[in-house]
Order: sequence, then C-alpha cells, then structure tokens
Amino acid sequence: MIKISANFLILLLFGLFSGPVLSLEPDEMDLDLVYGDEETVSIATGTQRPLNLAPAVISVITAEEIEKIGATDINQVLETVPGLHVSVSSQGYNPIFEIRGIHSDLNPQVLLLINGLPLTNVSFGNRGLAWGGMPIKNIARIEVIRGPGSAIYGADAFAGVINIITKNAEDIDGLEIGGRGGNFDRGDGWLLYGGNLSGLDIAFSFQGGTTSGQKRVIDADAQSFFDGEFGTSASLAPGPVNLGRQYIDTSLDLSFDEWRLRAWYQGRFDGGLGAGAAQALDPIGRGSASRFNADLTYRNIDSFENWDLTAQLSFFDVANEFDTVLFPAGSAFPGSNGNLNTFPHGVIGNPDLFERHYRTDLWAFYTGFNEHTLRFGTGFRLEDLYKVTESKNFFQPGPFPQPLPGNRVVDVTGIAAFNTPHSRNIVYLLAQDEWNFAPDWTLTAGVRYDHYSDFGNTVNPRLALVWQTAYNLTSKLLYGRAFRAPSFTEQFNINNPVLLGNPNLNPETINSIELAFDYQPWQPLRTKLNIYWYLYQDIIRFVPEPNGTRTAQNSGDQTGYGLEFESTWDITDTLRLYGNYAFQKSIDDSVDADVGFAPTHQVYARADWRFLPKWNLDTQFNWVGDRKRSFGDPRPQIGDYTTLDLTLRGSDLFHGLGVSLAVKNLFDTNTREPSLPPGLIPNDLPLSGRNYYFELRYELH
Repeated sequence: MIKISANFLILLLFGLFSGPVLSLEPDEMDLDLVYGDEETVSIATGTQRPLNLAPAVISVITAEEIEKIGATDINQVLETVPGLHVSVSSQGYNPIFEIRGIHSDLNPQVLLLINGLPLTNVSFGNRGLAWGGMPIKNIARIEVIRGPGSAIYGADAFAGVINIITKNAEDIDGLEIGGRGGNFDRGDGWLLYGGNLSGLDIAFSFQGGTTSGQKRVIDADAQSFFDGEFGTSASLAPGPVNLGRQYIDTSLDLSFDEWRLRAWYQGRFDGGLGAGAAQALDPIGRGSASRFNADLTYRNIDSFENWDLTAQLSFFDVANEFDTVLFPAGSAFPGSNGNLNTFPHGVIGNPDLFERHYRTDLWAFYTGFNEHTLRFGTGFRLEDLYKVTESKNFFQPGPFPQPLPGNRVVDVTGIAAFNTPHSRNIVYLLAQDEWNFAPDWTLTAGVRYDHYSDFGNTVNPRLALVWQTAYNLTSKLLYGRAFRAPSFTEQFNINNPVLLGNPNLNPETINSIELAFDYQPWQPLRTKLNIYWYLYQDIIRFVPEPNGTRTAQNSGDQTGYGLEFESTWDITDTLRLYGNYAFQKSIDDSVDADVGFAPTHQVYARADWRFLPKWNLDTQFNWVGDRKRSFGDPRPQIGDYTTLDLTLRGSDLFHGLGVSLAVKNLFDTNTREPSLPPGLIPNDLPLSGRNYYFELRYELH
C-alpha cells in the first residue's frame, strides 16, 4: 500500500512542477481564464468570494461531480474531501466525520448544515442517534470548511463545517423522475420539479427508498465477552450487522421577490441498530427519526444604499425513538448477592427524545467604505428538549443491569428516565471586516460573542490574510478559534451510574493556525497545499470516579498537525484526473500518545473520462492507512484498506433518458472501521463488500 501511495504522490508532484509554467506571463492570460469559471462560495464569510480567494480552506462538490462518482448518500461524497474520513459508530453505523484527526463516537465536533441551518440535536450534540444518512438527488452543492468556523457559525463549527445546499427552481428547471435498484434489497425513487408560476419560483423534491442493509458478520461482540466472564451462551455472534431501513426525504422551496420560504422533512423508519446500541448484536431493535426544518427569509438589497439586509426565522423539530435489545435473550449479570440474574427476553430499553429549536437571525452587510466590506449579525435561539420518555425491563444500581420484577417492561418516565427535559437560550453578536488594504491583499477579521443560559459566555475570533501572490498563485495565513457546547447528555445524564452528567461543564475549545496555497502552474492543472496546527482543549470525557461511576468532566488536551495536498488535471477535454493526499498526527497530551482511530495517511484518486459524447466512466481509488489504537487499547493496529469503485453514466440518451451503473468496492476488500476500546467488538466494524446498483432517470426541461 505504501508503494502505491508513493507512486501516486510522485505523479501529483510531477504534474505540479512540470509543464510550460515559465512560458506564461500575467498579461498573456486573464486571471478568470486561469482559474476557469469556478463557482464562488459564501460559507467562509457570508459574502460571495471566488474559491481561491476565500479566507478559509474550503472544498466544494457540485451536483455534477456527485452524479459522476455514483454517490447515493452524502457519506460517499464527503469521503472524497482531503483531510476528511468517514468512519462509523457501532450504534446504527452512524457516520463519524473525522476531520484532521479529531474523533469521537458521537461526532459533535463537526457542524452539519442544510442551507445554513444546523441539524445539531442538543440531546447528544450530534445529528441524532437515528440519523440514517441523506440522499443526494436534491443537493446542488456541498461546501466543506476544514478548520474552525465558530466566528461565523457559533457552536460546534469546531473541526469543520459541512453545508449542504439544496436545489432551487433554476437548478432543477423542469421535471426529473427516476429509480434505482441494487443488492441488499435496495430500491429508491425520486421526483424533482422546478419552475416559475406568475413570478413565484417553485422547487419541490421527493426521495424515498428501502434496503435490508449490508450483512457483513461481527465475529464477537460485548455479549461474547460477558458469556466468557459469566459462563452464559447468549451472544448472537458470529452474526450480521443490522442496517435495514426505510426513508423519506422531501422539500419545498418557494421564492418571490425578496422573500423565500423553505420547508424540509426527513423520515427514517425501522432503522437497524448496526452492531447494537450496547455493542451487542441486536437483530430485533429499531430506531426511527423524524426531522422537520422550515425557514422564512427576507433579503433587501435595494432600499438602503450600500446595505444588504437579511432577516430569517427558522424552526427545527426532531424526534428520535428506539426499541432496543441492549443484550440478547439469555444474558445474565451478577447481582448484589453474587448470583447471576437472567434476562430471558433480553435487556430491553426504549429511550425516546423530542426536541424543538426556534431561531431568529438578522444580518447586515455594508459596502459604503472604500476597500471594506463590513458584516454584522445578531440572533436568538431556543434549544428545547421538551420531552424525554423511557421504558425498560431493568434498573442499574451498579455497573451491571438488574431485572425488574417479572422482567416486565415498565414506563420509567418521570421516575428513573436517563434524562429529563431541559432547554437553553442563546444570544449572539458577530462583526467582521473584509479589508482590501493593498492591491492583491485582503485581511478578514471577525469575532463572535455567544451567551448561553446554562454555561455562560464564549468569544471566538478569526483572522485571515489572503495574498494574490501572482496571477496564478494565492497564499493564505489563517487563524481561528472555535467552541463545542456540551450536550444535555453530558450535562444532565441521571439514573445511570455508568455515565453521569455534570452541569458545571465548560465548552470544548480549539485554536488553529493554517498556511494554504492555491497554485495553477498552467491552465489544465490546479494544485492546493495547506499545512495546519491546532490545540484542542477542555475535552469533555466521562472520567472514572472512585465509586466506579463515570462523570462528564473537562479532561485533557489534544495537539494536532498535518498537511493536505490536492490536484486537478484536465489532460484533455474529455479526461480529468483528480487526487488528494492527507497526513495528520494527533497527540493526546495527557498521556503523550497518538489519539488513534483516524487514519494517519489517506490517498484518494479519481479519473473522469467522457469516452463518448453522452457517456462518462468514473474510476475512484481510496486508500485508508495507518490507523492506530488509542492509549491503553492492547489490540493490534487497525488494518489498512484499499477500495476501487466504477461508475458508468449515460445522459440524455433518448429524449431526456439517462442510465447509470455503479459497482462499489469492486474487489470485495475486507474494509473495517475501529470499534471502541477496550474492544468489546474485538475485530472492529465491517463495512460493505462489493455492491452495485442500476439507475434509470428521465429529465424533461
């Protein structure tokens, strides 16, 4: 594997330093021609900027690229971003977006947005325990910031920010219908419509589908360990992971003059729990989620000279509901008298969480000063965990569950639920100045102040110096600070002696410095290199207490550094090569050891070949290497893996008809992601083997 990756880097570096660089003079080629008709981005500042001049390290993946690589879910798209690896959690195989070596099982350190609105669930600080992924047909583009973004986006814009921008009426421009089928009993369908009715722009989308999920086998699980300890034989391992589900994803976008109304609903039904909620196989348990998001936006750019004003009201409602068998039928655990207490129907727990978020935001841009663009913002947010329900057939006075009388499932809401309703209020203020203080130089300085009703205040600044060093070279020096707010589980968990909350937690913080270059030695070839260092402090962990419980504490720091290199080479009008390499090193400062989990090295390469006017073949290569165990985990290092994907796509073959055929993991590689220490699932979490789909679609414009 190392030999393959080295050869790939040699190819990229050869492309970087070869070619007729010296033959081009600034007056021979306009800057726009050098960089092409690349789209602008607003994720870094709120104002539209060319990607190479944006004051952040940003990746943009367009709808066209998403279709070419044959992606069906955003996780597959994000794996193409340098410095970002998509791992999985044992609970439902929820994605863990590891950016620059920052890893946690619930992954609250990455902010996921849809059209700029956060999807964070305040209960656990993540995207919900029944996330279930997101289909891609209604995605216009995905913008990813690697590095802190709290100066603009506030909490959880920590290791990075992912903004999913959905299609508007112009993007769809007509009608598209389609269907997809493949192995794992997979079936998907979609309908998109975009048009204009008497000045009203309308965009509508519906996507739905079902799958039984991949069936890779878990060799041993947590119950296997307890069987060995207590002499039982309840484990269902070896056995397959449980990843079946059904989904609905629908949205409506209405725009008229200065007004825009968007509404979006996601339903995830009967979702399998992966390797089990307690790392014990659970073929019966299910999780479901419903998410509804709506925003009303008013933008005025005409009424006041030099002012661009925006007001937004938004609402987010989310429910996560579970029926789980934590440990299977026949499991048994020692009681206070030393005897084993058996669960003939298994250890059953059904926790449900219901949240509502209310948001108001006001933003203003002022361009009345020469060489300055000023941004101001303020807003209020209410995050309300308004209902928590739980039923179960056990209580837990110590480290092991004990059966309730008769092994009955009892509603313990209001008596002994793992958490109770809570809410928090947030008020923020932000200011930013983009200052073109000299030709080819821009200094962006910003700061955001957030006041939380539960833990107090936090201030997060940013500085970005962008220098158009030459007509084909941009250099950036970046500094940012960000924070991650503690979740309600970390603050208020109760009735669980294994994991207890702490209302006195401080937010996690990170300070980051980056140096980035965007260089186009000649028109067909573009390269990017960025080097970074960060200090991650006040990490929230559940720390062991003398009485055997674990309580959430701000405990420990992490230092990280690395580099990311990427290159795009248009060899001909019909062949494009793209590749990236990422290296990262993350140290747990409390034990002076590698943090583990995330790959030290990553190589991704893609070839897009339009071999006929209406046909495109895409080849993807992905190598994930050198993933270490965390401190104290005695297991061998996690195995490297390589995958190869192929996608054949035909467009407008006959009056708008299109087809696609994709094969993922062509060589059926044994790919695995790390399980939690100390290794209750000792051989880690198996990913899908070879899989495929066939797609038909029809577009009417």
